Amino acid sequence: MISEKLLTDCRAMQRSAQRQLYEYMAPKLYPVCRRYLSLEGEIEEAMADAFYTILTKLDQLREAAAFEAWARRIAVNYCLSVLRRKGNLHLSLDGMKHEPAEAGVWPAQLEEEDILRLLKYLPEGCRTVFNLFAIEGYSHKEIAAMLQISEGTSKSQLNFSRTKLKELVQQFYYQKEN
Repeated sequence: MISEKLLTDCRAMQRSAQRQLYEYMAPKLYPVCRRYLSLEGEIEEAMADAFYTILTKLDQLREAAAFEAWARRIAVNYCLSVLRRKGNLHLSLDGMKHEPAEAGVWPAQLEEEDILRLLKYLPEGCRTVFNLFAIEGYSHKEIAAMLQISEGTSKSQLNFSRTKLKELVQQFYYQKEN
């Protein structure tokens, strides 16, 4: 949990406090950015932009308890801006990446990291809607506004994502040993 004193010191532009905030939040925001972006350079760019905004807009934060959610939202918004700039935010049910080749590498129990790995095989638009809805907790109305799509498109993208994820889990996780 971020202390009010740390945020106050960051607002006062104390470099040591800013470094401490970065060291605390970077491991939390990196996986968020990695869910939306696949290239390391894009992830680093989104993280740098997000931290710049976090550090320069701290005076807009009303209470320390909301800091992590606020910072996470900023990181997500920067990831979406990278996707928009690349033009990869087209929402299509096509573009399914090649499915994982090896079926024997799955652990005995399905973990969060396994699901996140499978998300990478979805088309970028579907993966983005899935992340925003299922992981970040945005409503279809909010997603529609963020991505400039209809609520129906958001719902269909989510449905497609869930169906494909179930297929991938069935295919690669629940295979019987020969």
